[in-house]
Amino acid sequence: MKLLTRAEEYVLLAVWRLKGKGYTLIIQDEIELIAGEKWSLGTIYAPLERLEKRGYIVSNLTKAVAERGGRQKRIYQLTGDGHKALVHMKSVHESFWADLPHSLGEQLI
Repeated sequence: MKLLTRAEEYVLLAVWRLKGKGYTLIIQDEIELIAGEKWSLGTIYAPLERLEKRGYIVSNLTKAVAERGGRQKRIYQLTGDGHKALVHMKSVHESFWADLPHSLGEQLI
């Protein structure tokens, strides 16, 4: 399985956390909440596009609403393959962290 980039992983995790209610602005807010950094929308759009092409997410347009000036929202949802990719990434991270000190007070070299 091809590894996700860090941006793809964060976006995919945000989509999963939002349980089918994620659109770009809410995904941006979720990443800021968890990571403590605000990402530009451009930083979010590129991974969303790649993830959808790979079949890790699907998107649907909502009905147009007056409060949005008649515009629709694109809502993203995690797929089974997207979930598998996240589980794989978690396993990779755990393997890298295995046998390393758990605190900075321990010997680093």
